[in-house]
Amino acid sequence: MCGIAGLFLKNRALEPELGALTAGMLGVLTERGPDSAGFAVYGAGAAGQVKFTLRAPAGYDFLALAALLEAGCTQHGDHAVLSVPATREAHVRATLAQRPEVAIVSFGERMELYKGVGLPEDVAKRFGLAGMSGSHAIAHTRMATESAVTTQGAHPFSTGADQCLVHNGSLSNHNGMRRVLMHEGITFETQNDTEVAAGYLSWKLREGAKLDEALTAALDALDGFYTFVVGTENGFGVLRDPVACKPAVMAETEDYVAFGSEYRALADLPGISKAHLFEPEPAKVYFWERAA
Repeated sequence: MCGIAGLFLKNRALEPELGALTAGMLGVLTERGPDSAGFAVYGAGAAGQVKFTLRAPAGYDFLALAALLEAGCTQHGDHAVLSVPATREAHVRATLAQRPEVAIVSFGERMELYKGVGLPEDVAKRFGLAGMSGSHAIAHTRMATESAVTTQGAHPFSTGADQCLVHNGSLSNHNGMRRVLMHEGITFETQNDTEVAAGYLSWKLREGAKLDEALTAALDALDGFYTFVVGTENGFGVLRDPVACKPAVMAETEDYVAFGSEYRALADLPGISKAHLFEPEPAKVYFWERAA
């Protein structure tokens, strides 16, 4: 059992409140996943710059690493976001490859991704989620049923630039799909089936599909029971399997689209009393895109 929260803002005036609203939604879902949590925030990007979200053991000197890479650095506990010119991406990756104690959690122009072991409210406070702004965010609370409780195993999973996925459910064909995707050059850091789903979407997006097209293809390619909430640089998508046995509820207003594993995750959102509330239908792709 896991809990998912997602918020996509249509009204740019609400962007400074994105983190605080998401933190509130995530905290409400504590009972659905008290062992670990994580979130991805799509904030402001700078022209010609890319962000690496990194994780390292407590006490690691991120500032020294940033100085070596001539990168901007914002530290959040055992995570840090390094910003570098896009032209230096290959150099940064080569340098990090020589430092196995540092893990790349995510990469992209706008997305920052943080996750850790602990109660959702504690994880959100640890990384300062309430103070973050942006256009959309995805958050997840996890109750580990198939693996150890580790930061690496926590959601969201990111396998492509500015792309992440959270998942409630289980895939039955993830081992076979993992082999297919590895043949296509997709790499994996864990044995979690959710990372395979993220990798599948990364592959489809790399091959030229749009997010809604990739999610539609996943209905045939991925077998199991699941609810996916996905983020890309511009988009926010939701998909439930054809049986749709995992709970899900959505709300849409002129200002936002919100997703929660339970209605109570949405109950404190502004204007919720006037929102269009609905349960996403089985095997139907829901997709919203951010205007340029």
